[in-house]
Amino acid sequence: MVPPLWAPIPPRTYGGIELMVHLLTEELVRQGHAVTLFGTGDSRTSARLEVVCERNMIDTMASTEACVYEAFANGAVARVLARAGDYDVLHFHMGMHWVPFATLVGTPCLFTIHTFASYDDRWIVRNFPGVALNGISRYQAGLIGEGVPAVYNGCDFGGFEPRYEKGEYLAFLGRMSHDKNPLDAIRIARGAGMRIVLAGQAQQKKEEAYFEKEIKPLIDGDRVRYIGPVNHAQKVELLRNAAALVFPIQWEEPFGLVMIEAMACGTPVLARSLGSVAEVVDAGVTGYHAGEIGELAALLPATLGLDRRVVREHAEGRFSFGRMVEGYLALYGGVMERRERSYARE
Repeated sequence: MVPPLWAPIPPRTYGGIELMVHLLTEELVRQGHAVTLFGTGDSRTSARLEVVCERNMIDTMASTEACVYEAFANGAVARVLARAGDYDVLHFHMGMHWVPFATLVGTPCLFTIHTFASYDDRWIVRNFPGVALNGISRYQAGLIGEGVPAVYNGCDFGGFEPRYEKGEYLAFLGRMSHDKNPLDAIRIARGAGMRIVLAGQAQQKKEEAYFEKEIKPLIDGDRVRYIGPVNHAQKVELLRNAAALVFPIQWEEPFGLVMIEAMACGTPVLARSLGSVAEVVDAGVTGYHAGEIGELAALLPATLGLDRRVVREHAEGRFSFGRMVEGYLALYGGVMERRERSYARE
């Protein structure tokens, strides 16, 4: 298992990819598979941990000890490939940039692409077609390439305590960025006469400037509260006590993990239907979605009226991490079988 090195496994606050790697790794170990995790020294895992660097890169780079992430990521990939013969499958979660290196080893490789597919990514797919890839939604997988399978992200529903009484405020959880759009979340709450609680943080200079200009002036500690980045316990409290999660994105969302985390708390989702949203939110059951931001306010009353018990039960049937693990085990079997057929032809 080869995750990004930005955050430890599991992540302390932000880190959706790292959380998925954690859930997948722990369940594979529980089922009796021998798993090695190539990660940071501050990770916690039941698998065998191969330490690539002592500390996660977010903290290391914040302390100015390191400057170039790719140096460490390249080192991780080099170490994995050097020991490729020790494993049945190499499962990379680091992004498309490292796909070409998978052609250098005979061990079956699978690359899970967790991000939006760019022109660069599609060039790699065209030029290195023999490497197995998967997406995290049908929409995103289709952008990566024709025939690319999708395995939905999963949630540990046991780690989210639901609340079935309607909350008193709206919640926004995500990066403080134009793409995630906390500004329109605030506008929707204001239009409905409801309070809103914002959680998350800016992660780049551009996002910091956006937050300072567009969001910070609106925070008054009452109608608009900002609680910053949250750990798991804080996230659960935020989501379970909310009347709804507002997800007014302005980009093609590859999956949107926070949506199923809200559902795990019984909290319905009001979202803009870009990217994978229409796959994740079942309209009239777990929330509502619309194509334009201006249409969301009219859907808020119906969203608040959904049965929160049904929201959780329906979401658990679709997005349990057990289903995610089953999906990846099937893909592992497929790439191993494809490799065996290749050997047989040779």
